[in-house]
Amino acid sequence: MLLAAFQHKFGRDVEAMAQHLVDGVTVGWDELGTDLLDGAPHEVVSALTGGQQWASSTLDHLITPDGSPPARMAVTEETAPDQDVQWGYILRPHGIEVIPVPHAEAGPVIGWDTDPRTAFSNHPGHWSSPVLTPGPFARAVRPLRSAPAAAPAESRPAARR
Repeated sequence: MLLAAFQHKFGRDVEAMAQHLVDGVTVGWDELGTDLLDGAPHEVVSALTGGQQWASSTLDHLITPDGSPPARMAVTEETAPDQDVQWGYILRPHGIEVIPVPHAEAGPVIGWDTDPRTAFSNHPGHWSSPVLTPGPFARAVRPLRSAPAAAPAESRPAARR
């Protein structure tokens, strides 16, 4: 879905995509929806969603134990192992690095020109295997921010794209 969003909704502008996904939310994302596919060809949207549509939703409804406003959860190399984060995505100028957080410190970089309909495995071992050579590790311009993985409200296609 992120490849299609980059190619269509954000017009191949990684900074615009980062602004929307990283900087444009107060706390984090509960779920990324099919609104990220705006502008994508019907066949791409259908292949990625099976025809389903759902809206992206942010974590604006959180209530903290002490009543203070919720704060962003910054995910870094040091904090990721202690947080309930399953996957990390780093938006790089030449592609998106996909990291199975509990299983690897870095992951392969998938080029932005990759067809979003490509079948990617959601098995973490496939992303950290020697067959896929990870890109060189470098700090992202912005720290990767995420929220704990939430259970989906309804069944969605299982394939990760």
